[in-house]
Amino acid sequence: MKEKIQQYIRDIQETTIDNIHDQAAQVEMFRVKYLGKKGIISQLFDEFKAAPSDQKRELGQILNQLKNVAQQKVEEFKNLVEQQSDTAVSADLTRPTDFSALGSRHPLSVVMNEITDIFGRIGFTVAESGEIEDDWHLFSALNFPPDHPARDMQDTFFVQKETDPRTPSGAQEIALRTHTSSVQVRVMEHSKPPIRIIAPGRVFRNEAISARAHCIFHQVEALYVDRHVTFADLKQTLLYFAKEMFGSQTKMRLRPSYFPFTEPSAEMDISCNICGGKGCNICKGTGWLEILGCGMVDPNVLESCGIDSKQYSGFALGMGVERMAMLKYQIRDLRLYFENDLRFLSQFDNII
Repeated sequence: MKEKIQQYIRDIQETTIDNIHDQAAQVEMFRVKYLGKKGIISQLFDEFKAAPSDQKRELGQILNQLKNVAQQKVEEFKNLVEQQSDTAVSADLTRPTDFSALGSRHPLSVVMNEITDIFGRIGFTVAESGEIEDDWHLFSALNFPPDHPARDMQDTFFVQKETDPRTPSGAQEIALRTHTSSVQVRVMEHSKPPIRIIAPGRVFRNEAISARAHCIFHQVEALYVDRHVTFADLKQTLLYFAKEMFGSQTKMRLRPSYFPFTEPSAEMDISCNICGGKGCNICKGTGWLEILGCGMVDPNVLESCGIDSKQYSGFALGMGVERMAMLKYQIRDLRLYFENDLRFLSQFDNII
């Protein structure tokens, strides 16, 4: 047994690790071979128990020497692996440069951030909510009649029904939100005027996908509620936004329109930034481009949200981010926003 132990000592002292294969794995294999629970040294200690009494002292000393030599060798190997690992990660000036392409912001994110920044400069803060909403916040609180087309399955992705005592039937639909106006309702329900917020987010409508329409798109809506808010405040806010977004030479006009949640309501047009208002195929020869809808918040909406319409008034506006990006970057197909085509996205590498 003495000769066997001494041979193991010599074997350990002569052992090296391969520089080609996984060195850490080699060290672990060596450790398990000699120092593991079922390793060579553990087996030798079991044999030591049966050795003659007069040999145990000498054998015990040699066994302890073997164990110490094995432990020292493991530590030596570990230090060697760490040193080589540090050397491997150090800068190698002879290596070729990595020309991996860096990502860029999506054009919709760029435009949404720009809209948020413009309104932020005049005191509007960002408000957000979930993308799954109930009928009350999507339609009823916003003065939508029960037979309004927006409630039809052709326009809305309905999910399920749930009970709600606020509705005449005692139940209401749960749906993917069709506009971010639901965020305005939630803010008015839980905040006291003055309220000045914008609500950016993703919305869903059950529409056929084409170059000019998609079932998923993005909106930014704005709401301002306070005492003595007038249509003049709305007009000046819109003019400021148009000039900041599309340039100081931009002109605007408002056309009468209808929305259930605003009265009076209007559509906002800006002078075509492609042809300078002279007329082109983008503006269909009119010199004007429609960009958003707006109006004074209907008193019924204020009352539904617990705000006294005799004391407070407000305005609201909403715009499609895809539409803004189309005008700003002259993009002609909405589907490009969602296809993740690098040939399209790489055009916006230099936009922050």
